Amino acid sequence: MTGNNERRDTVNEHITLTQKTDGLTFGTDAYLLAAYVKPKAYAHAVDLGSGTGIIPLLCLARNKFASCVAAEIQPAFGELILKNASENGMTERLTLWSGDIRELSAAALGFEADIVTANPPYMTANGGAANVHEEKYIARHEVHGGIFDFCAAAGRILKHGGRFYCVFRPDRLSDLMAAMRAARLEPKRMTFVHATYAATPSMVLLEATKGAAPSMMLTPPLCLWEADKAHPAKPATPMQPTTDSDYIYAHCGFPDSFTLGNKHS
Repeated sequence: MTGNNERRDTVNEHITLTQKTDGLTFGTDAYLLAAYVKPKAYAHAVDLGSGTGIIPLLCLARNKFASCVAAEIQPAFGELILKNASENGMTERLTLWSGDIRELSAAALGFEADIVTANPPYMTANGGAANVHEEKYIARHEVHGGIFDFCAAAGRILKHGGRFYCVFRPDRLSDLMAAMRAARLEPKRMTFVHATYAATPSMVLLEATKGAAPSMMLTPPLCLWEADKAHPAKPATPMQPTTDSDYIYAHCGFPDSFTLGNKHS
């Protein structure tokens, strides 16, 4: 059974996902972040600000890591994470850490993580219009920690050489880079995501390694949709995914052209 403000969907990787209708629901940014994560056998991961737990659910479905702790401050979403883990047979692999990521540490977890993922709030606490529903507002705005706090948490819990994966807004890329460097997370691979080849980027995906030397691979841009010939910044009608987008959604992973040359792996 789902509550009055909940809905159940079957999403990518055959995952049954219960979401809140008045909360932030599963979207392209979460899927692309999960796809951006490189598999690492036996790795222990942490997902910061996990929401419904969709990013670890997708990664676990593809065996990108062995287990994951979902860190979430909102109790209602903590309950959803546990429900989604149970409904997808992942209770032993996906567990909950309930609390503020600004207080998260390796000691609190009981281990140092191999991988950390984050789809953090994109907007500053006083930026943009306020949402009617508090849960959605918290998910979108830096109410319980900004990008510097998310990167600092990743820096504290990652082991040396561990990987941090993040999706963020291109207009705040300078903040993300500064936050990573401050947390000893060296950017290693970056991909700009565009709706079409002529559109400005709407997202940026970044992989960093804790304690690594400077050196970053800027991948080809990821264009999600074939362009309308008359208006190239807009997708064609009907919308047709690009070859790269098709591959990513089929494999929950990126083509070799987005990963080869990344020597730190």
